Amino acid sequence: MSATANWSYTALATVWKKDGPPDEYGKQKWLAPIPIMCDYGGDATARLGDIGLEFVVKNTHWSEYALAEQGDYILIGASAALDPTKVEGADEVRHIIRYADTFDRIADDWAIITGS
Repeated sequence: MSATANWSYTALATVWKKDGPPDEYGKQKWLAPIPIMCDYGGDATARLGDIGLEFVVKNTHWSEYALAEQGDYILIGASAALDPTKVEGADEVRHIIRYADTFDRIADDWAIITGS
């Protein structure tokens, strides 16, 4: 962990990764939960669409965790649950952005973004 990340990524989060494609009944299996260190923030926007006002909430988790993918789940805090879809507060990862480790060049930083 870079010196900057060690200073700034002080919150614990839990990530769940998919274990292959869904089974023949559409049920997704998950790998064991992975604890990561991060920082986080939230944002919300309202957009006027064809059927009225749409309210979109998203969370951004900044971390050195490089293995997040769309469709994974992330939770602020610790969890040992095996199915993230049953964990209150766990959100699906919608987008990932990579940032350079400008100061230490040890590990890049990642923004893991959820949305509902």
